[in-house]
Amino acid sequence: MAVINRIGDYHDEMTGWRRHLHAHPELGFEEHATAAFVADKLRAFGVDEVHEHIATTGVVGVIRGRAAGRRIGLRCDMDALPLTERTGAPYASTRPGRMHACGHDGHTTMLLGAARYLAETRNFTGEVVVIFQPAEEGFGGARVMLEQGLLERFPVDAVFGLHNWPGAAVGSFAICKGPIMAATDTFAVTVNGRGGHAALPHTTADPVLAAAATVQALQGVVARNVPPKESAVISVTGLKGGDAYNVVPDAVEFWGTVRTYTAEMRKLCQERFEAICHGVARAHDCDARIDFRRGYPPTVNSDRETEFAADVAAEVVGDARVNRHATPSMGGEDFAYLLEKKPGAYILMGNGPGDHGRVLHSPAYDFNDDALTVGVSWWVRLAERYLAA
Repeated sequence: MAVINRIGDYHDEMTGWRRHLHAHPELGFEEHATAAFVADKLRAFGVDEVHEHIATTGVVGVIRGRAAGRRIGLRCDMDALPLTERTGAPYASTRPGRMHACGHDGHTTMLLGAARYLAETRNFTGEVVVIFQPAEEGFGGARVMLEQGLLERFPVDAVFGLHNWPGAAVGSFAICKGPIMAATDTFAVTVNGRGGHAALPHTTADPVLAAAATVQALQGVVARNVPPKESAVISVTGLKGGDAYNVVPDAVEFWGTVRTYTAEMRKLCQERFEAICHGVARAHDCDARIDFRRGYPPTVNSDRETEFAADVAAEVVGDARVNRHATPSMGGEDFAYLLEKKPGAYILMGNGPGDHGRVLHSPAYDFNDDALTVGVSWWVRLAERYLAA
């Protein structure tokens, strides 16, 4: 691998940063200590501009090259998850119910490492804008940063993001053109009927039966409405109703998520979802109240920037270790909002074996510090090549 030697020299220091962040996790829009840590480091590195309190806890740094030129945006996420850690690591979370279970501590560290190197060397023209984003985990921090004028204050020609990926070897990358992550819509449905004695079901309008039939019927959307070459997921993840063995309840609730890769499939799935919920409920003499919420849009990589990101990854780890046709994930990512505004790409970086300790959003997860220099080298080469004189 062509990891940059200078970056390798401060691997131990970066490991210390990462483990400090891991021990002090903060949830979305609460990353005050994390943001202060980031801002202090950027100033110590000699970054030209350091801006704080964007979308509450977001931080943006600007690093100027040797002459005027294009601008590139490099983005990472900083927030943790509401989990109680079970890694047993000496640097485990000191905050019960808070944990870096998705590797954002590693992401923050890698972008800090890149900012340090780029501020030291400045082997580029133009500007590098490093974006330390809050609240990726469900709160849409990227959207809020955009609403508060991120791209107007810090215009860029393209924007790039990176996420660690358990199960892929350290020193490997994966990317694809077009959608790489899905839209993350959610739903909650209340089926209202007419309860009564379970021994006299003919006197009721049974919402349990209606809800069960609806859940089954919803599986037909993907099977019969989504074209075979398209992809979609409708998952009901919870159902609740009733309190007694001998009572038919008045109402039953169920909830879950819909994942799609395109605007067309997103629209189709929502329309079919609502039609089925209402229709099946009416067929059982019940009615359905639907709360369908649009989440993050699909994360869609632009073609040219995808090729560029893959080429840079190949420079760092070798072409054989770069999967340029990765299978898109049905997971979601609010970097999607940035890619709706600017051309760019989102790449996945190997984080090691996919055992229990390397599963995202697991209480046993831990970022692999061996991957730090790989990620920093990719960030640095990406910026230098994009802003080459």
